[in-house]
Amino acid sequence: MKYNSLSVDKIDPRQRAWVEVFPNAIRENTQVVKSLLAENCLLMAVVKADGYGHGAGTVAQAALEGGAANLGVATLQEALDLRKLGIDCPILILGNLVNIQDLDACLSWDLIPTVSSAREALLCQKIAQSHGKKFRIHIKVDTGMTRLGCDLATVLSLINLIDTLENLLLVGIYSHLALADGHRYGFSEEITSLQEQRFNALLSNLKDSHKNLCRHLANSAGTLRDKALHFDMVRVGLALYGYKPFEDFDDNCFLKPALAVRARIALIRDVPAKTGVSYGHNFITNRPSRLAVVGIGYADGVIRALSGKISVLINGCFYRQVGAITMDQLVVDITENKDIQIGDVVTLLGEDRGSSITPYQWSQACGSIPWEILCSFKYRLPRVVI
Repeated sequence: MKYNSLSVDKIDPRQRAWVEVFPNAIRENTQVVKSLLAENCLLMAVVKADGYGHGAGTVAQAALEGGAANLGVATLQEALDLRKLGIDCPILILGNLVNIQDLDACLSWDLIPTVSSAREALLCQKIAQSHGKKFRIHIKVDTGMTRLGCDLATVLSLINLIDTLENLLLVGIYSHLALADGHRYGFSEEITSLQEQRFNALLSNLKDSHKNLCRHLANSAGTLRDKALHFDMVRVGLALYGYKPFEDFDDNCFLKPALAVRARIALIRDVPAKTGVSYGHNFITNRPSRLAVVGIGYADGVIRALSGKISVLINGCFYRQVGAITMDQLVVDITENKDIQIGDVVTLLGEDRGSSITPYQWSQACGSIPWEILCSFKYRLPRVVI
């Protein structure tokens, strides 16, 4: 069978639904965060989860241009993808690599693994020795997150072990804050202070030969809330994408959202009063209504739990989403406007003619967090770099 010769490359990525990404905003946000740091404090741009849904390569390049010195990712594949794009700065893998093949690839591509136990240290030594190379590593210590990281009680013995392994080069030590963004939790200050004290106590017990390790503790929230948490480097994710970890944070820190989610109206329906809309008929019209069917759904990342709880922007005006959000479509009530047409652009997140919708609004509506909202947008939404 012969198919039309029209190249798929000529199909408009904006024909159904898409994500717009603004690298200039990421670059400027990086510069804003950099301006808050001590002169010798490095900035690591965290670009895991495909750059929080913005496109890891686009984000990484913009952040490096804005002054980031290092990149942080969660998985080996995320790091390899960046290397294959020609990005050659230091890349720290924040997740644990536990098998010899992954660690071997890590060494081959000049990536820095996180070590949380003697087992990983010994594997790294074995691999590096077999290649006749030095393997740069960071140690992670658990100061209160209770997730990855070496126990406080055993971290010094782990460092002593690493000192005996000739092919390992310990270049950094870090921990992770559990409640730095937890202004809504009454005990957040206490827990963050305790983690800082534990980290400082550990650092004070290091040998003189380890005083030059790159020490890092702060995420976006820690970076913005207290310079005492900065140490030698900060690991910044959410702030680079234009959002503060808590919406009411210092208004003097101006960040620009780096993403917009848009879709087109696929169909307009005029229906009478008492008409059930979408699965379950959870919404029933109480008047003759004009409804727009929009080509985006939960398979694209518009969480189903938002059904009936959000509005969208069309030509700068807000319209209510109604009925259950389905896999590929959602419905908007446009009864008040007879001029809206099939093919018009609908803004779900981002700015449209001076009005805007943010991930904070979505996360509050469905009991989530802005991080999850941003990471939810699936790969079938083309990323259009503006």
